[in-house]
Amino acid sequence: MRVISSAELRNNMKKYLDLAGKEQIIIQRGRKETFVLKKREYLEPDEDFNRAISLEQFREGAKEHIKTLFSEK
Repeated sequence: MRVISSAELRNNMKKYLDLAGKEQIIIQRGRKETFVLKKREYLEPDEDFNRAISLEQFREGAKEHIKTLFSEK
């Protein structure tokens, strides 16, 4: 485990992301905030993931919305 400042993380992001694969990194921001940086092997799908739509669904929805906006004028 290493403890670093937020400025150190900002200045050496790649270094600490690589290290986080092997050990936990504690980031101290000011005197009152502390964060933990560590690698996760798998990210569980959450509510946002389950509500996701495909690019094609997004395009169709956007087209319909634009048509609606122009037909109202």
